Amino acid sequence: MTNDRAKRTKRTDLVDPDATARPVFVLADRHEHLISPWHAHRRAQFVHVSTGVLTVATRTARYVVPPQRGVWVAPGVEHRIQSPTPFWLTTFYVEPDLVPGAERTRVAAVDRLTDELLIEASSFGGDYPEAGAQARVIAVLLDRLPALETIDVVLPEPSDPRLGRLCDLLRADPAGNEPLSEVARRVALTERTAARLFLRDTGLTFGTWRRHMKLQAALVHLAEGANVTQAAFAVGYADVSSFIAAFKQFFGKTPATILDRG
Repeated sequence: MTNDRAKRTKRTDLVDPDATARPVFVLADRHEHLISPWHAHRRAQFVHVSTGVLTVATRTARYVVPPQRGVWVAPGVEHRIQSPTPFWLTTFYVEPDLVPGAERTRVAAVDRLTDELLIEASSFGGDYPEAGAQARVIAVLLDRLPALETIDVVLPEPSDPRLGRLCDLLRADPAGNEPLSEVARRVALTERTAARLFLRDTGLTFGTWRRHMKLQAALVHLAEGANVTQAAFAVGYADVSSFIAAFKQFFGKTPATILDRG
């Protein structure tokens, strides 16, 4: 983070993002680490990091967000955010009727210009003149944000409590490669029932869900300073080339470049 960027951001922790004078409010701040409680907002919000990696969890899905990615969180959707490592958070709060598609929680790609506009808008918060340069920045953001490309990098969360316990076991040991029959047995499920529940609750097969979970975990390892080989081994890949290929297919960037802001 450059000094110029730091000067253009300010803490707005005491401001209620659902009740600012204008219908759009942008917050930016640096955190060393964060685990937020479950909460929801009346307004839609777009959660984005300029640097670092952030996990955004809802009751039905989990997203791991690097730079050039953001998560639209629909109004009223309970969620929490967390990161064990430093990151710069930029959050865009908006009355939902101003942004087409704001009623749907999803991941979007963020280009360099949109990132800079979000940072600029965060410097004047939620109380700015209805006309003038600041209002024009907001108007451009309202044009650009709905047009950002949606990216399918979600990890669906199961609704069945038995499958939830199974998924917790998998997340607790992302390097593990036990077959479904063995993991299912540990939560008193048969392999057939577990496979059926994965498809019903997440829309993914067990193998696909676990692969996506491993790749999200690998991104967190990279944010913590691991190199590509270390991240691959940490999530159970013995073949680094296979890991790189799977990672790029899921995130759209290689492990070596995904944390770059450019």
